[in-house]
Amino acid sequence: MRDGLRLLVPLLGTPKGLMLPILLLLVVTFAYRIVDGKISCYDDFGQPVDWFIVYKLPRRHHGTPAEGMKYMYQDGQTQGWVLGRSLMNTTEGAVGRTLQQLYSEAAQRQEETAYLLYNDEPPNKPSYSLKGHTKGVILLDKIQGFWLLHSTPHFPPCLDEKEYVWPLSALPFGQTFLCITYPYGQFKEIGNQLLFTEPEVYDYRVEGTFAQDLPALLNASEGHHIQKEPWNSSVTLTSLQGKNFVSFAKFRLFGNDLYSGWLAEALASDLYVEFWHRSRGILPSNCSGHYKVYNVQEVAFQSPAPRFFSISDHSKWCVTTESHPGWACVGDMNRNIAEEHRGGGTVCVHDSATWKAFHSLVHNYTDCDGSVQCLSPKKWAVIT
Repeated sequence: MRDGLRLLVPLLGTPKGLMLPILLLLVVTFAYRIVDGKISCYDDFGQPVDWFIVYKLPRRHHGTPAEGMKYMYQDGQTQGWVLGRSLMNTTEGAVGRTLQQLYSEAAQRQEETAYLLYNDEPPNKPSYSLKGHTKGVILLDKIQGFWLLHSTPHFPPCLDEKEYVWPLSALPFGQTFLCITYPYGQFKEIGNQLLFTEPEVYDYRVEGTFAQDLPALLNASEGHHIQKEPWNSSVTLTSLQGKNFVSFAKFRLFGNDLYSGWLAEALASDLYVEFWHRSRGILPSNCSGHYKVYNVQEVAFQSPAPRFFSISDHSKWCVTTESHPGWACVGDMNRNIAEEHRGGGTVCVHDSATWKAFHSLVHNYTDCDGSVQCLSPKKWAVIT
């Protein structure tokens, strides 16, 4: 309001013929600022975006801390991976800018916002092996908000920490982030999906109107989960700008691998799956069903980003093979025996540019006979 008065005072002597156009310009300017101020995913330039994907790169064994905070970035405008403009430990990058709203907007507008922080390895708390293997952040006001899925343990800090901090434990390994901006109504469906994944919520506020409108979100925050079959759920979620994403969520009683036990059939395609290979009971590539699921062994970005093995990558993503191009997914689950009996999920999008971006990362994978196969770029270059 003070800014508006400062602008209006000099206009008092403006000729009547110019007054109306100038006032209209002011109205448009203020309207833009209001829209721009709503809770959203933000890009590296500080602009609100419908969605983005960040791939934090691993640090080499003797690399500097800064090397372990570089990242690749993509959204609907980049048409593929571009090098991030900042580092993960600052609020100048996409993840930092987006989460900074938690420590500013949510703290200052307590009655106007709701939020949820969940992580199976929460910051400054013990991990919970019985809860879902899932990590994420939800922040919304009564118009819109974002859902950020990620793979980083001990992240982000609770709201009472009052600032964004990147954990040093995450420096050595790759991490993925998928942020989508949704209109208010979609958080009903998101809350329902969380009842299947059973997240370990370590900080939340879902009160007043939010609790009335979004009971499933409140129930998930309080540790409740589904009580009867079916033990899995898929739902199409539409972003603020109308892009469709499909959320796949399974409860611990589903009792099967997310990828070979459900996702490959649901997407009607063979899959390349990238996940954390340092856990126990790794499931081998699976060719027993109609669709095959291959474990990625090595990821390769184009220069200047590095090439690295899956043992250095804590991210969880998959992409359909060149025989059925189009789908890419980012989410929560590894392929191991323990996680067949834990909640979790993934969010998928059918998008040519996103598919190409992830498919291009598959340098080699393990076939079902145990042999390592190198994926030639020629196999997918024909896709336009």
